[in-house]
Amino acid sequence: MTIVGKTNQSARFRRSRWLMTLLLGLYFVYTFVPIWYVITSSTKTNPDLFTSFGLWFASDFHLWQNLYDLFTIQHGIFRIWLWNTFYYSLVSGLGAAVFATMAGYAFAKYEFFGKKFVFALVLGAVMIPQTALVIPIFLLLSKVGLLNTPFAVILPQLVFPFGVFLMRVEIDAVSVDEIIDAGRVDGAGEFHIFSNLGFRLLMPGITTVFILAFVASWNNYFLPLVVLNSTEHFPVTVGLAQWYASAVSGSGGALLFTVVMAGALVSILPVIIAFLIMQRFWQGGLSAGGVKA
Repeated sequence: MTIVGKTNQSARFRRSRWLMTLLLGLYFVYTFVPIWYVITSSTKTNPDLFTSFGLWFASDFHLWQNLYDLFTIQHGIFRIWLWNTFYYSLVSGLGAAVFATMAGYAFAKYEFFGKKFVFALVLGAVMIPQTALVIPIFLLLSKVGLLNTPFAVILPQLVFPFGVFLMRVEIDAVSVDEIIDAGRVDGAGEFHIFSNLGFRLLMPGITTVFILAFVASWNNYFLPLVVLNSTEHFPVTVGLAQWYASAVSGSGGALLFTVVMAGALVSILPVIIAFLIMQRFWQGGLSAGGVKA
């Protein structure tokens, strides 16, 4: 007679469950501790930042003053950096999602000469570190006169090979050939079929690619650092890095480390908000795909 909960199999299951829970807990601590440090550090004065415990608040709650200093230093240049970052990320994310979806649809639903070879090149591009391409991109942009412009940041990020791979997999999984064939029989053009019949089915994948491209652009540091030299074009990553370098060298004057930490705190909020907003479209796309499939 076997007693439920007393078998060797259930014991192994409990041990594996506790092990996975422990690993997830360690991963949560590993990822959350830096965020918590930014939160606590942005509430301190400059002396408290170096004298108090780093993972807890100091007696003097200085967050509002740090935020005021953040948005007023250098005539409010941080607001320009924040807008630049949002503009670069939004345009790059939307463009990358559209182009990746169109390319993934072509790879999934059309047959053309060299299809396997071209897709192999796309997969190979996924393996290339983006930092290795910055110098060739810099030389190319210098030839066409786009250095130190928003296009120098946006155009390279419209190419998102990993998004093409994701969208091909997504289209192969959810797109029904019978729907496409029915649209062709009814006389619908290829673009009409793609935009009206397949778009709602692909919404979860499009949303995923957009979020990945948006976050990648928001966190991008090396590319803007190389292709931009005017302060008014900087994103938040480059601007805060320059402020930090000034504070470390002692040439920042009134520029404090706590202001940089407050800037880091503000810079992560739009990414969280973007994910929460896009989650609604994510869930809606899943529901629509389930009904149509």
